Amino acid sequence: MFSGIIQKVGTLQEVIRHADGSGRLVMCCDPWPEPVAIGESIANNGVCLTVTGVSGHSFSFDLLDETFNKTNLGSLRPGDLINLERALRVGDVIGGHFVTGHVDGVGETSAWEPHGRDFIWRIRCPVELTNGMVPKGSIACDGISLTIVDLTDGEFSVHIIPHTVAGTNLQRVQVGFRVNLEADMLGKYVARLVQISRSSAGS
Repeated sequence: MFSGIIQKVGTLQEVIRHADGSGRLVMCCDPWPEPVAIGESIANNGVCLTVTGVSGHSFSFDLLDETFNKTNLGSLRPGDLINLERALRVGDVIGGHFVTGHVDGVGETSAWEPHGRDFIWRIRCPVELTNGMVPKGSIACDGISLTIVDLTDGEFSVHIIPHTVAGTNLQRVQVGFRVNLEADMLGKYVARLVQISRSSAGS
C-alpha cells in the first residue's frame, strides 16, 4: 500500500525484454536514508513492483508481459524519469490517499496549461475509467496523489502546484504524455456495486 506522495524521481537506466514478453527495468536514484532491499515493494509511476536486484544506487524489477502492456512502463526508454515511492509502514504519515499500486489503465495528456503559478493538467482516458472517478475525489496519476477538478466521460483535469512539478516526472510532461491511472478505491467499489445493482434489477 502507498500514499501517492512521491519520494524520489528515478532515472531509467535499462529496459530488458525477453522473448516471452516479460522483462526487467533497471533504474537509479539518489540514495534513501534506509537502503533499498531485495524483496521490498516500490511503486514505479504508480505500479507496485518488487525489487529483485540492488547494485549501489541502482536497483532492478522483473516485470510480467501484462505489466508492460497494461501500464506506461512498456513505452519507457533509458533516461526517462520515473516516480518512486516505497511501501507504507505501520505508523507512517499518509499525506495523500490510499494507493494500491494496481493501475486501472493508461491515460494520455490532452492539455498542460499554465494557470498563474500553477498548471491545469487534462487527461483523456477510456470511459470505463472515468466511470469509477468522482469529482473532487482522489486519483493517482503516475503514482501522484491528486484531486479531480473537472470530470466528463473520457476526460478529467487536475491542478498541479510548482512543488509537485519539481519533485516528480511532470518536469517533462507534454501533450501526448502517457500516464498510469488508479482511481480511488472507494469510488471504484461504489461504481461496481451500482453496476451490479442495475444488472440485477434488469434481469
